[in-house]
Amino acid sequence: MAYIPPHKRHSKILEKSSPTPELLVPRFKRDIKLNPAKPNIERSGKIIYANNAISRWFMVGSTEADQFPASVHLEPVSLEAFEQRTGGKPLALINSHLMKEESNDPRGIILRPPWASISGKVLQDLLSTFKIVKNEMDFDELEVIKPTLVARFGKVLFHGSPSVSLENIKEIEAAEATLGQLKRTFYTSVSTSYMENIVDVVVPEIGVDFEDEKDIYHVKLSDRTRKDATISCKCSVTNDKRLELYKVELNQIRNMVIDVSCLEKNMDLRLMLCTKRILTSLIDDEMHSIRDLINSAVLDTDVKGGLRWPLGKASSGDRYSVVGVWHTISKAYKSPSLRLKVRSADRYDFQTSRGESTNEIVLKLKGILSELQEDKLQGSVSLTLEDTLKLIWDHFLSDEHSPLP
Repeated sequence: MAYIPPHKRHSKILEKSSPTPELLVPRFKRDIKLNPAKPNIERSGKIIYANNAISRWFMVGSTEADQFPASVHLEPVSLEAFEQRTGGKPLALINSHLMKEESNDPRGIILRPPWASISGKVLQDLLSTFKIVKNEMDFDELEVIKPTLVARFGKVLFHGSPSVSLENIKEIEAAEATLGQLKRTFYTSVSTSYMENIVDVVVPEIGVDFEDEKDIYHVKLSDRTRKDATISCKCSVTNDKRLELYKVELNQIRNMVIDVSCLEKNMDLRLMLCTKRILTSLIDDEMHSIRDLINSAVLDTDVKGGLRWPLGKASSGDRYSVVGVWHTISKAYKSPSLRLKVRSADRYDFQTSRGESTNEIVLKLKGILSELQEDKLQGSVSLTLEDTLKLIWDHFLSDEHSPLP
């Protein structure tokens, strides 16, 4: 029988590599250490959290009355990726009666707006986590460490116990305790209609200008000398249809992940502070081995990820091996305080033989990060954070159709 490359064996859209069940993430210490700790690998081996990372989830409504809306229910959603992995459909919080936000409750009390509520709950986590990141940046002299603060949009999905019910629950705190029994995943693939609305409507409204469009292949390599990391090689395509390597970096490390279920919106929010390490100390032999792997790749639009390797060419000696491929086409828009990326991604994981195509929105919060890097006063950071969250609440958390693809 003729050899069939791994890419050819599965062509269906399967499990996404990026979502992580939050209950699999250990509870992390929040103390600031003088030396950077080794990262903590989540069980899938793909998503890495710093040992002192903060990871949590909470709900927020259109008011701060702490009442769980009777119109919000847990409903199953059809996602092939989850059904194939868990044997059942994931659950999402769905509000059957979305309303325009109001600032007063029936008793005439002026209530805190939801963006201010989110800001108040995440500010101290953000400040304390960035202190740790800054210390690591000052400590490490062998690699360039780049921090990034981003907002992602999608849905918090629950799975693991179909018997959980929210009936007769009146308060958000009680609902959070009930849902805390379930595993959680933040699903970041969004609908085509949502993507189009971001480009056509939101981009002009928030004052970001077109920056560039990129077509990039990300080749993921395992390195036997780096058990706690994956090497990511960013490549462009030359005119003669070959891959050209232009950046080598270690996989992202998550320092803070906060997921927010937005009960009065049909999209949820993730705020994430993470770091990337750009490798600047590779010796000639290491770069030669990596380039050999890149040069062996064959462009093939019929396989997930868009790349395949001839038999025996997906590894270099006993050190580097190809473990995954991402093909991303993205448009970027920027302002002094924001950078918006609208991205279509086609991924394939060699280790699990699973692939997936997704639509994603990434909003880099440059203004807040700059204030943190400049050691601005807490009050200044708080105001910028609240203003940014209001912009996000007003423009990024609603989809007229289903937010899921």
